[in-house]
Amino acid sequence: MNKYELAVVLSAKLEDDERAAALEKVKGYITRFGGNIVDVDEWGKKRLAYEIQKSKEGFYYFIHFEGEANCPNEVEAHIRIMEPVVRYLCVRQDA
Repeated sequence: MNKYELAVVLSAKLEDDERAAALEKVKGYITRFGGNIVDVDEWGKKRLAYEIQKSKEGFYYFIHFEGEANCPNEVEAHIRIMEPVVRYLCVRQDA
């Protein structure tokens, strides 16, 4: 099992319940593809470095998880098409 960190930026235009549902959907993708969520770090609403989709702010989440080598690819393939996700990045953490 490898350790990964998934950074997700959700749209600031979402309501609280919509944002929570989108985060649960992302976490569901991780567990569906054999990942084990270790920690979810919520940074809250932050200003973006540049305007994306006419939005200047977004909600930042960092999800630490363990999984096999194919897990991040599968998760990214599903996150890529999610409407509320503005940006995402999944990186492998070094030992």
